[in-house]
Amino acid sequence: MKNFTWLLAIILFGIQYCEAQGPPITADKPIMLGGGSFTAKTLTEIRHTERGDFTYVPVMLHYLPTSNSLVAIHLPYINYDIENGPSGSSLADIKIMGKYQFFRKDGTGKTFRMVAKTLQTLPTGKELDVMDLSTGKYAGYYGIVAGYESLKYGISNELGYNWVPDGSLDALTHKIGFGLPLLKPQYPNKQINLYFEYTNSWLVERDWYQLLYAQGLQYARKNVTFDLAVQVPLVNDIEAGRKLNYSLFLGSRYSF
Repeated sequence: MKNFTWLLAIILFGIQYCEAQGPPITADKPIMLGGGSFTAKTLTEIRHTERGDFTYVPVMLHYLPTSNSLVAIHLPYINYDIENGPSGSSLADIKIMGKYQFFRKDGTGKTFRMVAKTLQTLPTGKELDVMDLSTGKYAGYYGIVAGYESLKYGISNELGYNWVPDGSLDALTHKIGFGLPLLKPQYPNKQINLYFEYTNSWLVERDWYQLLYAQGLQYARKNVTFDLAVQVPLVNDIEAGRKLNYSLFLGSRYSF
């Protein structure tokens, strides 16, 4: 009940506001580029936990067949060093993503949009039992992303469920991100954005709960973006020896 109360409170808060200039770092957004466009990106995560250290490097290619649909493939590499356990490098779980924008309302200098999202995880990685990185098990994520964006600020809000039929990593996840541009809108595009992002994860079968906070900084110029964020736990109600200490995110993306 404690975990559910935490999650419900933040969900209700997020629904009232629902993202910012430029794409968020650890969260997602419903706003898409024009149809026929590509984005090549990476978001390296260096995760330090009580159990060990993990460096996750995905190569991601996103394609928009239309202005309201997206398909993507994520090809990840992982380096792992588990205390009193194995260490090495390998391919992690490959992921295939699809998004469809089903609602859009635009105003002068502002927009609100909603998308349906799915992320299918293929069991190509080692069975390291590291959520979101390498489990060696099939998983299907299904969620809704809503976002409001104006010239002054933006807010993203996502709620979804990750189903792992052959395992105990089923998770109800909620993310909310606040973006604040530090520069006035200009052309050609040049942005420096601050991000404040929260991730709630409740592992249903294990009864684990985490509330993570990420502080991020983003620099965007024309069609290139660079990201930096540090993520720390605010609530770390999971098994001793498995707790997150912190994660460092380093990312870049190029749209064409």
